[in-house]
Amino acid sequence: MKDLHNGRLYWPETLEDPHIYPSLTSNKATTVAIIGGGMSGCICGYVLAQSGIDVCIVERGDIAGGSTSANTGLLQFSNDIMLSELIEQIGEQDALLFYRACRDAVVQIGEIAARLEIDVAFIPRSSLYYASTEQDIPKLQKEYEALRSNGFDVEYWDADEIGARYPFRKPAAIITRGDAEINPYRFVRAITAAAAEQGAAIYEHTDVVTHVTTEKGKQHITTSTGHVLEAEHVIYAIGYEPEELRGQLVKANMNRTYAIATEPQHDLSPWKENMMIWETARPYFYMRTTPDGRVLAGGQDEELSEPVHSESERRKRTDKLHHRIKEHFPMFTGKLEYDWTAVFGESRDNLPFIGEDPKWPNVYYCLVYGGNGTVYSIIASQLLRNLICGEDHPIRHILRLDRPSLQNV
Repeated sequence: MKDLHNGRLYWPETLEDPHIYPSLTSNKATTVAIIGGGMSGCICGYVLAQSGIDVCIVERGDIAGGSTSANTGLLQFSNDIMLSELIEQIGEQDALLFYRACRDAVVQIGEIAARLEIDVAFIPRSSLYYASTEQDIPKLQKEYEALRSNGFDVEYWDADEIGARYPFRKPAAIITRGDAEINPYRFVRAITAAAAEQGAAIYEHTDVVTHVTTEKGKQHITTSTGHVLEAEHVIYAIGYEPEELRGQLVKANMNRTYAIATEPQHDLSPWKENMMIWETARPYFYMRTTPDGRVLAGGQDEELSEPVHSESERRKRTDKLHHRIKEHFPMFTGKLEYDWTAVFGESRDNLPFIGEDPKWPNVYYCLVYGGNGTVYSIIASQLLRNLICGEDHPIRHILRLDRPSLQNV
């Protein structure tokens, strides 16, 4: 099994006794087989089951046990690539379609969260996106104008306005309204349970070893125990580039990142509105609060495809994250309690890969690379449901695996 994270994770400790699902112990037939029981796979399973489609999710570990457990739970319509830059990359019409789809997805996550049986800590938030240096002000102003002129709810703050509200000063910032935060582990666990109630079959500890298409057009998935899952459609939602695609279609890089959660702080009042905070520098540093008063922060990304296994090496990076919290909020005294490192995928054109394999009919990929994976997963679930039902989707052409924007990267 690919090693996706290392360290002490915060989110799994917020849910006692998560439900255990069985392994696949016999042959089974289904309409849609989803390989991967993380955020993207389970959201897809939920949406398909809600639509009355017979669906099966197979996960070789535990549900929500991979990248989901290391997810920091920021839900933002802004992306790793600014709207102004995306306009230059793919054109204004498509860039706006994509950004608006992300904005709508945040709303849809809130609607789903309200229907789930357990509290997943979905809380609407605003984000403060600040210029890391004076040199970044022009591009921040350009981004503000692109967002404002196209109907996004944004404000622009100069250094004095930031300093009047927060105990730190930065050259400038964009405030985006319409974002949110969530507990990703509880969310995936709850949405999986809801999918199961709608008839989805969920199997943990079920490792897929082969996948072939029969002469009759059926997808035959064989597990390590020799059982066959027969499906009409297969969705790969495994969080990283599958062996079937490696080097052929998807241009993506695997990197590693670091995150921490402090002890509960005595007083979070200096953090106005509990805004999510991030910066223009790349790789970027970001922070948010948690419902129990912790500060959760991440960053220190490195272009390496394996998490750090040495605790001392990990702590060198995570101590820097803790120091950066104190740079922004010197009055915060809560000690670092959780720290981890995790692998994440990043596409070379800063967009996820969602759609059908152009050379393998009825095989689909839900590779939600980037810092906005939960938002992308909502988009993916609807897009793939439409494709499976023979319908189009307004941004299918933007995210397809052989899209034109990959030609120059």
